[in-house]
Amino acid sequence: MTSAVACNSDELLAILMSREIRDWEISACGAVSMIPAAALLLAEASHAPNAEIIILGSEQLDRNLGKDIHFLSQRGKLDLFFHSAIQFDAEGNFNLHVVGDPNAPDLRLPGGYGSGLMSYTAKRILFFRTEHTKRTFVPKVDFVSGAMVTPPSIKRPQEAFKIFTTMAVLSFDRAANRYGLESVHEGFTAQQVQDNTGFELGDISNVPVTPPPTDEEVGTLRTEVKERMIETGTYPQWAKTILQPA
Repeated sequence: MTSAVACNSDELLAILMSREIRDWEISACGAVSMIPAAALLLAEASHAPNAEIIILGSEQLDRNLGKDIHFLSQRGKLDLFFHSAIQFDAEGNFNLHVVGDPNAPDLRLPGGYGSGLMSYTAKRILFFRTEHTKRTFVPKVDFVSGAMVTPPSIKRPQEAFKIFTTMAVLSFDRAANRYGLESVHEGFTAQQVQDNTGFELGDISNVPVTPPPTDEEVGTLRTEVKERMIETGTYPQWAKTILQPA
């Protein structure tokens, strides 16, 4: 049953991303990753009770299985990692380092640690971005923090990757080496998504609507997940501020 209650953009992304988390797998997010943390806890509270989740930045849920998640990923044991970036481009590259000329950047970002390694070694990568504009989706990134397309000689266990935004879900077609629209969220059209993307998304006719949040998903996020984030010190102020009252 779809929900008649409106979600804010962060809640929507958390719910959509939670659906990608699989039971019995090891899934993780980095530090300062409030939305993925909520998604992980929502999945654990609903369809993936046996998922092993690692939430860096949590007082009680920073579970590294005895080792750093980077080592876990290098050993091929990390099934899913949530990632964000300041820029994505048509070739599947992402940028977490600098905006502008790398030698004299307009903006230098702190999020480059481990991003390249994780993007090559985690089995699945799900990207997210709370902005969908041509500033984020560019023809060519200013700096390649990670390349999602590599020569055949480079062994990568990774499955196909996606980007979740406030407007749509984009998936990368490895055969065509480009992004396509998997679905468009309610309230937007495929043409609006294309108009806000700095590269071509291919055929945008007959793009399905993203299945909206259900009453159960919204209710669990705003009660059980919110309470647990506060109790465990998992971005408690964000949970109190962003996750709405039940």
